Amino acid sequence: MSELYPWQQDDWTRLQALRTRASQALLFQGMKGTGKLELALNFARTLLCRQPLDNGCACGECPACHWLLQGSHPDFRFLQPESETEEDEAGKKASRQISVAQIRALSDFTGMTAHQGGRRVVIIHPAEAMNANAANALLKSLEEPPPGLLFILVTHKAQALLPTLLSRCLAFNVTVPDAATAVRWLAGQGIKNPADALALAGFSPLQAMQGADGSEAREKLLRAVRQPAALDVFALADALQKTPQVLVVQWLQQWCYDLMSQKLTGKVRYHPADQANIAKRVENLDALNLARLQSYLQTAKKEAQHTLNPKLFFESLLFTYCQLTCPS
Repeated sequence: MSELYPWQQDDWTRLQALRTRASQALLFQGMKGTGKLELALNFARTLLCRQPLDNGCACGECPACHWLLQGSHPDFRFLQPESETEEDEAGKKASRQISVAQIRALSDFTGMTAHQGGRRVVIIHPAEAMNANAANALLKSLEEPPPGLLFILVTHKAQALLPTLLSRCLAFNVTVPDAATAVRWLAGQGIKNPADALALAGFSPLQAMQGADGSEAREKLLRAVRQPAALDVFALADALQKTPQVLVVQWLQQWCYDLMSQKLTGKVRYHPADQANIAKRVENLDALNLARLQSYLQTAKKEAQHTLNPKLFFESLLFTYCQLTCPS
């Protein structure tokens, strides 16, 4: 079993109370990047373990634990979208959705008895990736679930799931770690300036870990947007063109959120180390222009999913930013 994150101890205690509770489905829901999937996998391991430890964790030594480690446990299934990097035989990118075919493929599994006479577990992650047909197919399985079968749905977008699906799940809200705990953990993982990294990631520690990989590009963007009047749009767009477009838009959204927040409330959320600079920057900025910029970035984030020319996309993005944040 993988170790629990420091902020999951209370969640783990609450889960132990659900071990014997009759439920056909659990919904692990909460903010992205807080370890929901890891928690669900650990819970599945302990449910299938033949000799769990006193603290409820899987023993890691029994045949069931070894089968799970090898990905061959007969009483466990894990459904997720096909990898975006894989291609089918026709050379097309694999789907980002969980299809109805994947749900229907569970029929043989759900119809069998447990290999070891205990529980059977299906994890679906992320649950919001199910298309409408897949969600409806899952509903049929949840209406009359076989004894001992537990579905665990993992999502950070519960609002995107069918209400009828939600009504058949027992909601389990996964804890969002407090800032001090998350900063200590990030520091232990070797992240530089962990408090700033956490704020930039929207206070999601696992997102902060992933964001560390793009820290150089993010710093390059932030250095430029601090002084929009001197920003070289073409040079910066060229430097960023290998960075995922959605990520760059998110960084710019966070920066612009803090501009607006400082203008209206005198507070910032994502860039606490930059507050003095931000306060000076927004003195002569029009709040209406900042609102227009936020609206533009919302549209740009959707467009970023399917741009054909990243350099042109970034040029348009940066030109708009400069136009709306340079005092006239």
